[in-house]
Amino acid sequence: MTSPKFSNHGCRLNAYETEAMKELAETAGLQNAVVINTCAVTAEAVRKARQDIRKLRRENPDARLIVTGCAAQTEPETFTAMDEVDAVIGNTEKMMGDTWKGLAADFIGETEAVQVDDIMSVTETAGHLIDGFGTRSRAYVQVQNGCDHRCTFCIIPYGRGNSRSVPAGVVVDQIKRLVDKGFNEVVLTGVDLTSWGADLPAAPKLGDLVMRILRLVPDLPRLRISSIDSIEVDENLMEAIATEPRLMPHLHLSLQHGDDMILKRMKRRHLRDDAIQFAQEAKKLRPDMTFGADIIAGFPTETEEMFANSLALVTECDLTWLHVFPYSPRPGTPAARMPQVNGKAIKIRAAALREAGKTQVQRHLQAQVGKTHQILMENPNMGRTEQFTEVSFAKPQTEGQIFKAIILAVQDKQLIA
Repeated sequence: MTSPKFSNHGCRLNAYETEAMKELAETAGLQNAVVINTCAVTAEAVRKARQDIRKLRRENPDARLIVTGCAAQTEPETFTAMDEVDAVIGNTEKMMGDTWKGLAADFIGETEAVQVDDIMSVTETAGHLIDGFGTRSRAYVQVQNGCDHRCTFCIIPYGRGNSRSVPAGVVVDQIKRLVDKGFNEVVLTGVDLTSWGADLPAAPKLGDLVMRILRLVPDLPRLRISSIDSIEVDENLMEAIATEPRLMPHLHLSLQHGDDMILKRMKRRHLRDDAIQFAQEAKKLRPDMTFGADIIAGFPTETEEMFANSLALVTECDLTWLHVFPYSPRPGTPAARMPQVNGKAIKIRAAALREAGKTQVQRHLQAQVGKTHQILMENPNMGRTEQFTEVSFAKPQTEGQIFKAIILAVQDKQLIA
């Protein structure tokens, strides 16, 4: 008998939950199984999940194959119909100890092969918090799950449910344990991070949580926040950006587009000028701030002029790290029923965005030469600056430690120290 294997697809939150499932499966005593944690963000993500399932079945012909994650939640019938799959588990069920106990005790007998409940009925975050997911240097802490917004292109709320927040006291206690274990950086993660707190008593904001962590965990050297919706950023978060050096100067913005009409058709809550104003204000408060961003190329009805507005946003917001998504329709979303853009045009526009991103990265890298950075080592030869830029060291350093170093040069997408 062998311990289960896990294959993770998609976002950091999925990776976090895969680590949690490993613990749950081990505690339950699950043996000789392969678990695939799927992503549903694009049609391509679902295709890759199916491809991985077939590959893992060939490699593990005698193992029991369990599919879970967002794609399993949104389209369980797709995976149930696959001959390679033995069980399909929803996003709520995958975080429950009883689910794994049932799978370990009786895989297909008394245990249902398909366990996918209505995700919209879930009102609490998963109680299974893990300590120390990540590298030895950086830990990820899930503080929020789900999303209350209904962007017309997005299937994720149907995979994750409505927004639920982990109480601040629970988050602080977990981060204290992580610091005690030697972690020098903690990253707060969630599906819609800036909606944190809306469902808690007194409706605190993400900025309140950030300030509370920094105040109550004084030994934490670095706090980082993952993807945010800039229109939801509160005063306390801006205050933290301006006054808290332990909050890292790197924000990943969920922008999606740079044209007002497309943003309205996406059902986003910000306009182009809102994004530019936020980026300028954050840079004013913290001059070393860098931005990543999600941008979709070829959203339905996008004209060349509309795309030009998106492309211009890259420099107008001074974006550095771009995640470019060529639009693909997700069945069941309003955007899938809108007039679609030609596939060839989508590829050309996505390539243009990526080229703009490469130019911005090189500009950022060159600007760091001669500067001194505090670098957190991810392995003996590579670490990251406060802005999450990779730095290569010729001489090995201690993994997990923070080193002060001068940037000497640029090589490809890395800084040399």
